[in-house]
Amino acid sequence: MPAAWRRTFRAWGRSGLAVIYDGLLFAALLLVAPCYFWKLYRRGHWREGFGQRFGGYSPEVRRRLAGRNTVWFHAVSVGEINQCARLIDRLGTGLASWTVVVSTTTSTGMAELRRQLSRENVVPVYYPLDLVLIVERALRTIRPRLVVLLEAEIWPNFLWRMARRNVPALLINARMSERSAARYRFFGWFFRARFSQLAGVGVQNESDARLLASLGCRPERIRVTGNLKFDTVAPLDGSRIDPCPILRWAGGRDRSVYLLGSSTHAGEERLLGEIYLRLRREFPELFLVIVPRHFERSAEVERELKSLGLATRRRSGFESRPAGTGQCLVVDSTGELRSFYEAVDVVVVGKSFCSHGGQNPVEAAAIGCPVLTGPNMENFRAVMNILLQRRAIVQVGGPVELETAVSSLLADEEGRAALGRRARQTIIENQGAVERSAELIEAHLPALSD
Repeated sequence: MPAAWRRTFRAWGRSGLAVIYDGLLFAALLLVAPCYFWKLYRRGHWREGFGQRFGGYSPEVRRRLAGRNTVWFHAVSVGEINQCARLIDRLGTGLASWTVVVSTTTSTGMAELRRQLSRENVVPVYYPLDLVLIVERALRTIRPRLVVLLEAEIWPNFLWRMARRNVPALLINARMSERSAARYRFFGWFFRARFSQLAGVGVQNESDARLLASLGCRPERIRVTGNLKFDTVAPLDGSRIDPCPILRWAGGRDRSVYLLGSSTHAGEERLLGEIYLRLRREFPELFLVIVPRHFERSAEVERELKSLGLATRRRSGFESRPAGTGQCLVVDSTGELRSFYEAVDVVVVGKSFCSHGGQNPVEAAAIGCPVLTGPNMENFRAVMNILLQRRAIVQVGGPVELETAVSSLLADEEGRAALGRRARQTIIENQGAVERSAELIEAHLPALSD
């Protein structure tokens, strides 16, 4: 066993809590391993970077990190990658002398990371599993001098090892629900020390600040910076496509009215397909666009829609197949959702009907789309509260209410336009979190670059 591993193991062994945590996490990983590996396999490209999840890096990654001052940003998936890209853009020359490691946990996040942050000084990696020896193995290669975690990434071993190395860790765009806080409070004897180690915390609102302080974050290190989601609304340079030719190729026409299901999850595609078929009797020019949250589900989604009798085309066939007369387009690509928002008339947010948590409604609202969601928007509670207060979004209780709401909007062009205008104005009025979050990060950079 390498000497560094022996030292880590001894330090880890002196903490009974760490031993218990690692044991429980390892047991949990064994239990979920079949599902985890099956999900990786289904999403494709699972071999690429697989060893990084265990702290192993290729010679090329090691070469790019050797002897560099490194800042490590962690962004879980696509939404956080968008936020991270904005922060790195804003920090600009302040990071010019740094190597920026950006980690993610999903293959879709990695694809978006490489698309948005393909730069010489940015090294994309997968986040390591939070077992102490794996974390230590990753840190010996990356050797960060500052760590920036986005939203709610509290991994005990990772933060413990940062503290042991005297590396400041910042939590940016932090959010905390009463339910999550209750769970952390129940294990406060374990998590309180981890929260207290955070060198700076940028929270979305005063409620988040209060809850995080109650969990152990030092009040003097907490700053209300706002919600980064309000700032991550415009396509980055070069990322926009023109969706109109694709929609016409799939069967849309100049007079078509487009209903888009955004970042849908299993069950929601069928729900929207059934609603579409009923509404088309009243609105014959209606055309359905489905953008699954995970593009690798596209074949499954297409089969589901075809089983309803829908003539369906997939976006990937645009350049290779002749134009058709379909009723539905399945967008099996990444990074194009915001472009499609610009061409549609009504947006239904996924993961809010047949699953929980919801998906980001801000991008569609910022473009001025009339947006509807289901009841399950727990991950965007603060955003939803603001939008609902301004009557800038429509939230319904279930499938029946959804069909009624979509029908009402389709029949009322001026009502759609007014809803979209309120949505766009609300987003504009709540922007500025990127600037405030960047200032928090900058406050920790000068001392590190000496």
